[in-house]
Amino acid sequence: MSEDLIIVSGGAPLEGTVNIAGAKNSVLKLMAASLLAPGLTTIENVPIISDVTLMGKVLSNLGAKVSFGDHRVAIDTAPVDSIEAPYELVAQMRASIAVLGPLIARFGRAHVAMPGGCQIGSRKLDMHIAGLEALGVSFDIAHGFIDASIPQGLIGAPVILEFPSVGATENLMMAAVLAQGTTIINNAAREPEIVDLANYLIAMGARIEGAGTPAISIEGVKELSPVASHTTVGDRIEAGTFLVAGVLGGGPVTVKGVDPSHLEMALTKLRAMGVQLEVGSDSITVSHSGAIKPVDIQTLPHPGFPTDLQAQFMVLDALADGRSVITENVFENRFMFADEIARMGAEIRIEGHFAFVTGVRQLSGAPVRSPDLRGGAALVLAGLVADGQTVVAGVEHIDRGYEHFVDKLASLGAQIKRAPSA
Repeated sequence: MSEDLIIVSGGAPLEGTVNIAGAKNSVLKLMAASLLAPGLTTIENVPIISDVTLMGKVLSNLGAKVSFGDHRVAIDTAPVDSIEAPYELVAQMRASIAVLGPLIARFGRAHVAMPGGCQIGSRKLDMHIAGLEALGVSFDIAHGFIDASIPQGLIGAPVILEFPSVGATENLMMAAVLAQGTTIINNAAREPEIVDLANYLIAMGARIEGAGTPAISIEGVKELSPVASHTTVGDRIEAGTFLVAGVLGGGPVTVKGVDPSHLEMALTKLRAMGVQLEVGSDSITVSHSGAIKPVDIQTLPHPGFPTDLQAQFMVLDALADGRSVITENVFENRFMFADEIARMGAEIRIEGHFAFVTGVRQLSGAPVRSPDLRGGAALVLAGLVADGQTVVAGVEHIDRGYEHFVDKLASLGAQIKRAPSA
């Protein structure tokens, strides 16, 4: 079976406006949370990406009725009659583990395959399991499945996360909302998507305080109700990706539909690189000319620099006038992208979780392959300024998180197309 390729001819200036879709990392969890209450929920500002389609299949497999419209998904969870999320679906996307907490909370049991779907790190489920065990969940893990039950019911309790894991924080929140008593999640993740999920759960009738801070307090309630309409927060990672494209292409390029405060650290780094920024209430405009200044970056949980923008910013440092160090503190395999951009002439040396980058004047177009979602997008960005033609394979990774990626870049003036391989 042939796969699609993205073909980029470098050197075209970029200018214009891009409308940012709803956040992939939020909408997937909002869809899972719909399981907490029987009835019809509608989620707006939903990106048209393969991960969202796959989560729809996970919910349909549980018995929910899922229908997609114009950037909208309607989910009727009244008919849900299964507690099993099968391997053939869960293995394709790690985010499907988000159904674990809601299934336990609503049905008292869950049978969920161990997840897969990403090559950037092991991301074990230890924190999910330890946190849920503190709430009274019993686990039996065997033959690639997680069997969960609550013999004494869900009981609120204080939980301390070893690391501010987004997924563990979300699963604990979704279980705790129907637990008896109060749960306090300490060292909780603070990402904007956590706040979006909390707002959604509050609209369902949950009692949550402190979302967006290191301590989230949840007072359990007896039941929740579906949400007539919830609008997903804008995708800060898609926005950051197009801001980098705007820097590479000169700009001005404006991204609309994102809260600039969600990108504060990334914007700080862009300013340090010499990029001109204009920030509005829900928009950011970048423009740049001349040399890029090298800037050291280290990824950290929010509000630190997002690991999901590390590869895109590595493209900027690879073209900067000088040397920089990028430190990856979140995922152990996130430098696979460096091997591919090195094929285009980048000078990057990897030592453990450090990337030592020496800027070059010009990248050269080359055949490359997406190692993962964000690395694939970054390779396309590199092709925007490379000499000659860059052919990016493994486009299915990019489709997981970017809606109409090629069309949006083309609308800014990029010489880019998508085509099946020969």
